[in-house]
Amino acid sequence: MRVLLVEDDLIAARGITLMLKAAGAIVDQTDSGEESLELLRHYEYDIVLLDLALPDIEGFEVVRRMRVARNDTPVIILSGVTLPQARVKALSLGADDFITKPFDKAELLARMQAIVRRSKGFSQPSVKLGPLELNLDSREVTVDGKEVRLTGKEYAILELLVLRKGMVLTKEAFLNHLYGGMDEPEVKIIDVFVCKLRKKLAQAGADNLIGTIWGRGYMIREPAGQATDAFPPVYAPPRVPRRASAG
Repeated sequence: MRVLLVEDDLIAARGITLMLKAAGAIVDQTDSGEESLELLRHYEYDIVLLDLALPDIEGFEVVRRMRVARNDTPVIILSGVTLPQARVKALSLGADDFITKPFDKAELLARMQAIVRRSKGFSQPSVKLGPLELNLDSREVTVDGKEVRLTGKEYAILELLVLRKGMVLTKEAFLNHLYGGMDEPEVKIIDVFVCKLRKKLAQAGADNLIGTIWGRGYMIREPAGQATDAFPPVYAPPRVPRRASAG
């Protein structure tokens, strides 16, 4: 999961970021509404966590501009404002949820996972593909009921492939998803990750699920006996200059 956190309270932002990273998320953080809109123009996020009280523009305006620009990335408002009118206004502008500060971090993560699942077309946390099953909440992977242990990067690649089943993902798309434009290695590292992932799945009994589309990228294969498009669509988000790590 790739998250854009828009929060001007540095202590709160640090705590949320650590919690999300511990759950395997990639997090970009800014305290500026204008910068958040710029990031959303250049990068693809699974969800936005947005404070209302920002130093430049209100969070309400960020949501409004997102929806006017036809950006349908899910948004959860995180705010100390308790007035019902604020919740109504945020939801009417296009926010997906409104959580009042202080909040339970486990609840926040659970709500995020549920909203992201639904935005990808999955109502349940478990996604099956032949003998393979992913639990998008617990990040557990099983083949015929037996657990497959994956590294964080291997799981992120598999999850992205499954969530975009039927689409070819370019190597650049994987880099963008795994590293968020910061300190990215050479693109050939994706071939290494996919090779290791294939080997683990094959050893568990799920061989030939990940297909190579030469000159284009990788895609998850349908279970045997189900047809795939001869020329599947390619998922390749726009590339922008790499950003330096915040350290």
